[in-house]
Order: sequence, then structure tokens, then C-alpha cells
Amino acid sequence: MTTREKSKIVSPRALFRSFAVAEMFTWAGLITALVFRAFDVANLVPIAGGIHGFVFLSYCATTIFVWVNQRWPLRLGLTGLLLAIVPFATVPFEIVADRKGLLTGDWRLAPGGEVPHGFIEHVQAWVG
Repeated sequence: MTTREKSKIVSPRALFRSFAVAEMFTWAGLITALVFRAFDVANLVPIAGGIHGFVFLSYCATTIFVWVNQRWPLRLGLTGLLLAIVPFATVPFEIVADRKGLLTGDWRLAPGGEVPHGFIEHVQAWVG
């Protein structure tokens, strides 16, 4: 793969960061919609809830992909998933993971990369 082709691929770090931030913003939107509903301003909960649900599931899928790619230990991967349930916790988790170097590198199972082992790595290699 050439340098130009690699520059078009989103790194695990950039993908994880973007979904961690998006998850935080959709939490804020959902909480805001709930507050508005309590004051009978507008019922935006179905819209905010749907957007948050989509981003939440996308964050979880991204966390699993990065977890597999970066070979995180079980407790770290589960922590990343469980913190999505806590409002605004995905960004601090991403910051700590990045500072510890847990998000560095490219996709190791991309074409021309490592040979996948096990079902999850084969699925990730097929998607990537």
C-alpha cells in the first residue's frame, strides 16, 4: 500500500476519537431533550434518542474494532464499552487511552497486513 493510499484510511485513533466525541455530544442532546420535555417546551426525545442510539451503537462497534486491532486486555475493552453508558465518559476514556499509547498505529488486519486469527479478527479483516 502506498503512502497516498494510507493517507485515505482513517486511523484507529481518529475513528475512536470521533465516535467518543460524537457519543458525548449526543448524550448532551438527549439530556437537553429530556429537560425540555420536563418543561413542556418540546418533545425532542424521540429525535435525540434515535440519534444517540445510533451513535451509541456505532461507538460500541468502533470500540470493539479498536479493542481487537490494538490487542487491548479484556478489562480495558469492557471498560471502554461500559463507559458508553455513563454520560460524557467516553472522551476522558479516549484521552487516557491515547496518552497511554493504546490508540497508536494503523489497522493491523488491513489488506497486506497481519493474518487474522480467530472469528473476530477474520470478521474485522473482511470488513476492513
